[in-house]
Amino acid sequence: MPPAGSPLTVLQLTDTHFLAEAGQKMLGIDTEYYFVQVLGQALADNQQVDLIILSGDLAQDPCPGSYQRLQQHLAKISVPVLCLPGNHDDFELMQTLLNVNNSSCAKQHLFEHWQIICLNSQIPDEPGGYLAASELTLLKQALEDYPQHHALIAMHHHCVPTNSMWMDTMLIGNSVDFLTILQNYHQAKVIITGHIHQELTQQIQHLQILSAPSTCFQFTPNSRNFSIDKTAPGYRKLLLYPDGSLISSVSRLPITLNELNLDGRGYLIDNH
Repeated sequence: MPPAGSPLTVLQLTDTHFLAEAGQKMLGIDTEYYFVQVLGQALADNQQVDLIILSGDLAQDPCPGSYQRLQQHLAKISVPVLCLPGNHDDFELMQTLLNVNNSSCAKQHLFEHWQIICLNSQIPDEPGGYLAASELTLLKQALEDYPQHHALIAMHHHCVPTNSMWMDTMLIGNSVDFLTILQNYHQAKVIITGHIHQELTQQIQHLQILSAPSTCFQFTPNSRNFSIDKTAPGYRKLLLYPDGSLISSVSRLPITLNELNLDGRGYLIDNH
């Protein structure tokens, strides 16, 4: 029997990697083009969408042009959008250019039965993640302030290993502290992350931990060294029910990225 009550529909799109100018390509593909395709499919697939979360690495080149073009795409839709920073992003610039119209860099978004808590896991100029003391304080305060609300926590970096050795060097440095906090708050139901460019689903006690495919290129799962493959771009959908239960799934574009440059040198040179 399905859960009672109408769910919230939340879409996660991540790792969009907008470049400085329209039409530029990364690893042989136009990252902006594929973001638009994934966003279009996501909205076509779902008649009702309550929130979109963009979970970091919005820009590969974090300049005004990248964020302005992203915002122009977002302004064409009526759904509220929360924007999180990733290791490639300039969060100060994001807050200047993406806090407009239906898009926001807000840390918290409240619904009737759920709250969305957005954390900044960025270490400036470093690929790995860490949650500053202020972020952990914000998390605890949000959970204390709304004990009757179920909670979804969103951030860019992953907090559990992925079984890809190279990727797990960028795990959130204090993920144990973070997860320990959440073990004390059973209204915290789900964590969503980006960064790993692949689908991941794990369960730790009462917490589901989920990641989504990138809207552009994907990293090969379970790989010892850096590797990309032709798996299609996609997004994650979450149905959040009033009783705290949730259903989640991943959808992808019905394509193969035949133009993708699999040697990855363009990404590794630009990565930091």
